[in-house]
Parts: sequence; structure tokens; C-alpha cells
Amino acid sequence: KKLSPNDIDLFISAEIPNPDIDPVLHEVIIKSMIHGPCGSINPTSPCMKGGKCSKRYPRPLTKETITGDDGYPTYKRRSPQDGGRTVNLKLRQGNVVSIDNSYIVPFSPLLSRSFNAHINVEYCNSVKSIKYICKYVNKGSDQAVFTISNQNDEIEIYQTGRYISSSEAVWRIFSFPIHQRHPAVIHLAVHLENGQRVYFSVDNVSERLLNPPPTTLTGFFELCKIDPFAQTLLYCDVPSYYTWNGKKFNARKQGVPVPGNPSVYKSDALGRVYTVHPNNTECYHLRMLLHKIPGPTSFLCLKTVDGQVYETYQAVCKALGLLEDDDHWDVALTEATVSESPGLIRDLFVVMLSFCHVSDPLLLWNKHRDSMAEDILHRLRQQSDDINLDFDERMYNEALILIEDRLYLASSKKLSDYGLPSPNRDNIPLFDSEYLRETSYNTEEQLRFVQENEVKLNSEQTAAFHQIIQSVEQDLGKVFYLNAAGGMGKSFLINLLLSKLRAQKKIAIAVASSGIAATLLNGGRTAHATFKLPLNLGVTETPVCSIKKNSTLAQILRNTSIIIWDECTMAHKAGMEALDRTLRDLRETNKLLGGITVVLSGDFRQTLPVIPKGTRADEVRASVKSSYIWKHVHMLTLTINMRVQLGGGKADADFAKQLLDVGDGKITNINNEIELTHSMGVLVDCLEDLINQ
Repeated sequence: KKLSPNDIDLFISAEIPNPDIDPVLHEVIIKSMIHGPCGSINPTSPCMKGGKCSKRYPRPLTKETITGDDGYPTYKRRSPQDGGRTVNLKLRQGNVVSIDNSYIVPFSPLLSRSFNAHINVEYCNSVKSIKYICKYVNKGSDQAVFTISNQNDEIEIYQTGRYISSSEAVWRIFSFPIHQRHPAVIHLAVHLENGQRVYFSVDNVSERLLNPPPTTLTGFFELCKIDPFAQTLLYCDVPSYYTWNGKKFNARKQGVPVPGNPSVYKSDALGRVYTVHPNNTECYHLRMLLHKIPGPTSFLCLKTVDGQVYETYQAVCKALGLLEDDDHWDVALTEATVSESPGLIRDLFVVMLSFCHVSDPLLLWNKHRDSMAEDILHRLRQQSDDINLDFDERMYNEALILIEDRLYLASSKKLSDYGLPSPNRDNIPLFDSEYLRETSYNTEEQLRFVQENEVKLNSEQTAAFHQIIQSVEQDLGKVFYLNAAGGMGKSFLINLLLSKLRAQKKIAIAVASSGIAATLLNGGRTAHATFKLPLNLGVTETPVCSIKKNSTLAQILRNTSIIIWDECTMAHKAGMEALDRTLRDLRETNKLLGGITVVLSGDFRQTLPVIPKGTRADEVRASVKSSYIWKHVHMLTLTINMRVQLGGGKADADFAKQLLDVGDGKITNINNEIELTHSMGVLVDCLEDLINQ
């Protein structure tokens, strides 16, 4: 039930309390619940952005609370002329200003009085608000997959674990109720004829196949054959009147008597039929019929309409008019809007279009387009700083672009193929452009870059170049390590490899362990951002990347020909091993790194993985050289310093050699300190002299 303005005023206020009636609450609100002040009376307030308050204060003054269909209501904030109160507030600058109700943050008098703290309380008059306010209600527990190894057992046992937050721990310590379930929910099986699950061993396989165990569905059919009252019930309503003992339904002996049916009692138990994916067409439509036809006595009974027996359950649904208006798809989208984000709702719509034979896609789009474009509206409201901005054709057009991009990846079809309007793509930025980013390179430019620069490779670079290209073209899936100090032309070689493969319309992913290093690679990004690596790689022994199997990134990795990871020497080995597990899973193979050719590059003379409060041994243990992947690596080494050759002088060559000697530990070590000669640099007395030098 939607609350009225008077109901909201009972527990939320946005006005200065009366100091004579409740002096304690008045003091709390004055101390904790005044925003800023900001605006014209204090333009230097931290909330001011572009001359406006980012929190939209001061709020408009109104005589009474006004509610809308969605979003926050406009709370009652009376002006001094209408009985509202003011209070004098001294600013940090020393001046005193008069504050009215327009600066009061909405609060609950009970909570503010009880906790004497800043507690903002808002009323959200839409059930859909839950998915934004309490995201973790629908998110589920954080989980990780780990293995338990037993040297005496060749079988690895995989278990799923979770951790609890501090708030949940406190809840358990004080023995507060963890959950409450009322009424009881009874799961009801759904399967095709002779399609129930059968558990068997070698000894009893014949017996189990000849006498499969009863299910709630077959038990429902048997009940309807002998019980006249059951013949009036839908499958999902049976648990309210009958109990299941594992073999058959029995009438309840307690509950509310059913008028006109002696010995029949009704409880508040609910029956819920297991969901079925629309791709499982026959079982999906069987489930639909079980929710529409009361008292069936067999599978054949469900296929019979007016004496005619249909071959499929889908045909029965069409004969009964259950598919003409796409009611079931409408219900599915309506349910999704309650708890899912607009992006997931768009994904669901794409699945319906691609695999579910929707009768009238345009009707579904027109009915649910607001839910599919809700995130776009929110983004444009923030960009324009206009909370009153409403849905328009521009937002719907952008939503259609996102849907069509996902649809093309799923089925290689366009919206126009389903009778939906084709979006106008002029000057519309794409929200989801992951796949396009990896596949939309200008092949002519890439080929021109290769033709101009391949001839510039030295002998070492040429050998490495051809070995890597051969692994890609012959699908060998080798792992290389390109060992090169600074100035050896490593970045030049990597970019040439990327252009060579992208010119062939292959997907080549370039990542680096740091953002600065990634900027030197054509199309490069950080490894953490690209592969969705866990931020804390030490939480579990076997971390995995946060990549869903049906995501765009998963599709990219399935089609990837090469991965180049620069500055891998400073990456934690757990990140690379997480990528290995993920690629094996996504590409459904047991080959190392999913069988993709991978080029690691870096210089172990430079920074190793940073381990907080770790020892030198911890850093070595976290290095990729300590990973099980390293024994499969093919070493490629560059020793010709191209930077020195291009720069020219002997001094440059000597300096480069001295740097390598430091990295190789060839410089004299005195008391764990490295002695540098004066030729390594200029000695100065202060920072200013160094800058001047």
C-alpha cells in the first residue's frame, strides 16, 4: 500500500523541531541535521560544484508533503510565513546567518533522539528502490572456490566458502534471529513424461529404470484420479491442502476447514513449481499448463483440449490462447524490474528475442522500456544536474543501441529482424563497447604500420617476432617471456606484434601491470581492469577472475589469439594463475592459459611484486618465477640497446652498461649498499641544485 503524505509525516520530518515541546530533539537537529549551509550565503561550502549545491540544497519550501509515482517525495518544509521555524547559525567565517527549513536534511525524530547523530531517513515509494538502496540484499554472499588436497587421495574436493561482514558477525553474537520463513514453501517438481531424475547404482539400474521413484508431479496426477476435491486444484495450490511424504500426497489433518468439503483443511503453506529455462521448450510449456489447468490426471490429459490430443505442450498453450499476448514474458520482465539492474533487464530481453520466440516484441518493449533505460536516465540527470529530467526518445534510442549490440553478439541479428525500431546511431556513444574495442581496429592502418616498421627490427627482435607469430598462426598456445632491459626495443616489438595480428582481424589483448606501462602499448590497459582480477589476491589460495561465462568479456577471451602482459615481473603470481584458471574454464580446455599464445615481458632487475609488510622471501615467493606457469615459459632475450644506438654517444653506452651492472649485482657491495661512481651522475648539495643541473 502506498503511504499518504500524512503517513510519511508521522515518521519523517524535514523541519526544525519546536524547542519548547522537544528541546532535546531541537538541539540534535540543529547540531547534526543542517546541511551546509551553502548556496548564496556560503558559496565556499564543499558541496558547491559549478556554483550549485551538488546535494540540491536549499530545497523548495512547501506547506505539505507531496508524493509522486517514483523517486523521493517532496517533504513538508514550511516557510516562516506558514509557521516554519528559523535558527541563527554561526559560520566558520564568524558571520551569523538565519537558517530555515530549506536546509534541513530529512530525519526520523525517533532515531535522531535515540542516537543523537546524523541519520538521514528517506521514503522510497517504489518496491524497485530496494535494488538500489539495499544492493547487497539481491547480490548474494561473497564466495570463493578453493580446493582441499589429500596426498593419499587422488580426488580433489572442491568446496564453496563465504565470509561474513562485521555487521553480520555482531548480529550473530547477540543471537538476533538470522532469518524467518513463513509460510512454509513447498518445492514442486516439473519434468516431462519419464523425465524424472533417477538415482541408481550398477546393481539396481534395471530395477530403478522399470520402477522410477514417484515425484510430486506424478503424485499429483495419482491424487487427482481418486480425490474429487484435488481435481479442482492447480498444481501449485495442492500443498495448501495436502502434505507430501515422499511417495504420495495425504490430506492435511489441521488447518482451516474448507466449506462444503468435510475432512478437507487448508493451511498457509505455499507451493512453488521449479523454474524452467525457456530454451527447454516442452518442459517450459508444461510448467505453464500446470499453472492453468486444474486437476489433470496424466501427461496425456494435459495434451488434450476439447477432445483433441496435441503433439506438444507448446501447441496446447497456443490452442488455449496462452501465448498470444506474451503474458509469461511480460511477467518475467515485470519480476526482473523489482530486483535487477537495467543492464540485466536488457540482457533478459535479448535472451527472449534470441531464443524464446516472443510473439509481439514491440509490445514488450513499449511496456518495459522505462525499466531498460532507467540507468541512462539516472546518468543524464547527474550530467545535467536536473532531477526533474524525464524519459525521452534520446534515452530510449540509447537503450535500443545497447540491446542491439548484445543481440548481435548473441544471434547475429538486428532489432529490425524482430519488428522492433532500428536505433539511430548518429553521435550516440556506446555503453557496452568491449567487443567493438577489441575488434574495430582499422586494418589498413595496422597493415601500413607493420609494412613500415617490420624492416626496422634487429636480428634478436626478428627471431622473437617470428617465433611468436608462428605460435599464433599454428595455434600452438605457447607462453613466452620477453626478457629485455630498458631501451632494448621491447615496446616497439610488442606494438608491431599487436598490429600484425590486428591487421589479420585477430583479437590481440595488450595489458600491463601498471597504468603508465599500459599507455605505451597500442590499445593497452591494466591487467586488473581487463581481466577483472580480485583486488586482494591473497584472500583465497586459488583466486579466479570475476568474469561471467555469458558476458562480452568472456566472448572476447574465447576468440582471443594472443595476450601480451607487459611488466609482468611486478605482478603477483596469483593474478596470472587466476587468469589461467579462468581461461581454462571459459574456453573449456585443460590447456595452459586456455591454449592462448601468451607473451610475458619485463625485467626482473626492476621492481618485484610489492607485498605489504613482507620480507624479501615473500616478494620472491610472489614472483611469477615461483608460479607453476613459469616452467612452461619459452625464454626470448633482447640484448641490443636500441635507445643507445639511436642516441649515439659512447657515454650513453657506458651509462646503459653501468645500469645493467647494478641490476645484475656486479657493482661492489659494501655493507649491503651499492657504491656508484661519479660517472653515474652529478653530485649536488641540495634539491634546487639538482633541478638546475
